[in-house]
Amino acid sequence: MNKEFFKALTAPLNYEGENRKVGFELEFSGLTLRQTVDILQRELSGQVVSVSKAEQKIEVDGLGSFNVEIDWEYLKRKAKAEGGDKSAWVRELGTLAESLVPIEIVCPPLTLKQCEHLLPLINALREAGAKGTEESWIAAYGVHINPEVPSLDANVLLRYLQAFSLLQWWLVEAHGVDTTRKLSPYIDKYPEAYTRMLVTQHEVSQGQLIDDYLKYNATRNRALDMLPLLSFLDKEKVMAAVHDNKVKARPTFHYRLPNCLLEHPDWQLTEPWKIWWVVDALANDQKALDYWKQAFLDAERPLIGVSEKDWKERLEQWLKDREWL
Repeated sequence: MNKEFFKALTAPLNYEGENRKVGFELEFSGLTLRQTVDILQRELSGQVVSVSKAEQKIEVDGLGSFNVEIDWEYLKRKAKAEGGDKSAWVRELGTLAESLVPIEIVCPPLTLKQCEHLLPLINALREAGAKGTEESWIAAYGVHINPEVPSLDANVLLRYLQAFSLLQWWLVEAHGVDTTRKLSPYIDKYPEAYTRMLVTQHEVSQGQLIDDYLKYNATRNRALDMLPLLSFLDKEKVMAAVHDNKVKARPTFHYRLPNCLLEHPDWQLTEPWKIWWVVDALANDQKALDYWKQAFLDAERPLIGVSEKDWKERLEQWLKDREWL
């Protein structure tokens, strides 16, 4: 895969008939908030809008607003409550946090063509000393991918849930998910019982799709977090089950699995993207999806379920044969 391009989606349009966009979030350390903002401003020719000691915004013509944050919710709340940088205590706390808490860049939704602007930015962050997942054995830095959905139809969304569930064991290996992140609760896989239920479904209503998901996954801590999307569809139902004000309703998938490997000289955002692409491709190939749904049911063994090792090996070979890798 050419690292200068983002692999085109098999379903290229969103639910409004426009080119699907994707937002990336990157977590890392090694740079201060100010250094990170300076790099974004230089690489993207953006204008800085100061929010607080914990949060800055860069407005880029033609792309949108990039947020740069010290990833500490308490500091962000205090900074806003006390008038940004007017409080000396907040400034001192922010300076301390920069050495202990990761920086996060939240990119606006971009078309895949616009995402190419992020490639030199990644290189510049690396050259300046940014370090990702492998920097700390206690942190769980990652890359979040937020692709717009191609449709709000419940049966389309069901196909994506089925595709991800069937692929999730393989995805962990394909991304080489760091041990620290595997041990953290933030990127838990869907329970196998939920996968078994999904692969038996052919059609669902929106209400059933949401109810089934919340029964097994009433938490943001999933490798594919559907709560933002389900909140966009029915916020009242989701909030009644989850009680988490961090859930932000939006018509996107929230894929949290990839490592952030900024310190690797040959790493680019196109790499985690091409792995997510496999989920998107399988979700939009009904014949292949039906094959793997039945294969999962056929591979079920009494009491012990499906062999993860055998399943991953079988999927890997099929994906190579199909030239999806």
